[in-house]
Amino acid sequence: MVFDGHSDLLYDVTRRRLAGEDHVLERRHRQRLEAGGVEGLVLAIWTSSTKETFWKDVPGAETERARRELLLAAAAAEFRECPWLQVVRTAAEAEQAKAAGKLYAFLGVEGMAAIGADLDAIDRYVSLGVRLGMLTWNEENLLATGAKGDAQKGLTALGREAVFRMWDRGILVDVSHLNDGGFGDVCRLARGPVIASHSNCRALCDVPRNLTDDQLRAIRDTGGVVGLNVYHGFVHKDPALRTARTLALHAVHMAEVMGVEHVACGFDFCEFFGPGNEGAEGLEDCSQIKNLFYWLEQFGMTARERSLIARENFLRVLA
Repeated sequence: MVFDGHSDLLYDVTRRRLAGEDHVLERRHRQRLEAGGVEGLVLAIWTSSTKETFWKDVPGAETERARRELLLAAAAAEFRECPWLQVVRTAAEAEQAKAAGKLYAFLGVEGMAAIGADLDAIDRYVSLGVRLGMLTWNEENLLATGAKGDAQKGLTALGREAVFRMWDRGILVDVSHLNDGGFGDVCRLARGPVIASHSNCRALCDVPRNLTDDQLRAIRDTGGVVGLNVYHGFVHKDPALRTARTLALHAVHMAEVMGVEHVACGFDFCEFFGPGNEGAEGLEDCSQIKNLFYWLEQFGMTARERSLIARENFLRVLA
């Protein structure tokens, strides 16, 4: 069984519900999740981009805050239609849901531009059950700079306050999408585990969204984890090598640098976003997760090591 530490399914839920559909997870995604052995996942609250997304055509969705409220309303309606899915806040609740035969979901925030300068909004996220949070998506906001901005720019003073409030409120700080300068600040401020829910190794694919070996070690030193990302552009620069096998090599590299106890899954399947968002070959959607673990076995990882990567490492940190 697999725990996926980063999923954008709420994006698909929102766009389809706004177009008049219901039971989106049931109709569109449940079968693939079950085929892939997904027992639980982190559902991301992501509203940061309007370019080439459905948001640009939605009346009244011009601001981050407006898009967030539309997504939260769609998610709440969808959850009421999914008795087989349980939203959880703790690892213990996740285990209870699994024992009851349900798929479970934690909530995460992928970019906090919507809160502006209002740090009290973090408390609202807590009340909704959010357990993981990123300060940015790829953009620069009042808290920090994302991976597409100035690489060396650090957290703002407000961003540092936000990090402390997140830790005080029990929200894991997620550095996927954060730039290098902000990453360093978060690790220096760390009061507990820091995670990168969906990032790969820069040593194998040199793009800003991936992590250097020093960054991998920094996450290890906080007790955190890094989730493997299937997105083709983060797997390899050579299109011919954007495969499940190459992603498995990212896992092997992480294990060598950090220790296998810090490698996890954060697949970021986005095939439903349309062309340009494909996963690596053999990992085009979540039904194919087994292909990654086939290659991990071929590379010599034991059943115990594969289980740690599949679910146990991420759930340990959430606990």
